[in-house]
Amino acid sequence: QIPFGTEIRGMNILGLVTFALVLGVALKKLGPEGEDLIRFFNSFNEATMVLVTWIMWYVPIGIMFLVGSKIVEMEDIMLLVTSLGKYIFASILGHIIHGGIILPLIYFAATRQNPYLMGHSLHSGALCFIFPSSVSSSATLPSMIKCIEENNGVDKRIS
Repeated sequence: QIPFGTEIRGMNILGLVTFALVLGVALKKLGPEGEDLIRFFNSFNEATMVLVTWIMWYVPIGIMFLVGSKIVEMEDIMLLVTSLGKYIFASILGHIIHGGIILPLIYFAATRQNPYLMGHSLHSGALCFIFPSSVSSSATLPSMIKCIEENNGVDKRIS
């Protein structure tokens, strides 16, 4: 069955993004009258980043208990170790290929600058936070934004 028009369920992300862009342009066009609402949204963004940071401190503990419960349920521990070893090897190899080759090539093609100098300036704490806590890049945004702004001098509006 092929859905048509209004039968498609879900959130209209394109409409939400378009509304946000138009609202931002309208607030900037208002000048001083729109500054209060802009400050509100900036404060709301900062509060959200603080909440995400707090949550991410507790996520590794929850993941540890979820994985631990599945390990206890396993009957054949060698099957678990071999399967997990293969998964870890494939994951690390994929990270090395993507992060060490593909992304630097894209960065170099776009900026004609050395991508490894940019990567070197990132704070190691933020990079270490990525791997054990979550596979979601959005969960690491607060620490990465802080590193980009402080270590690389990127403007807050851009980061």
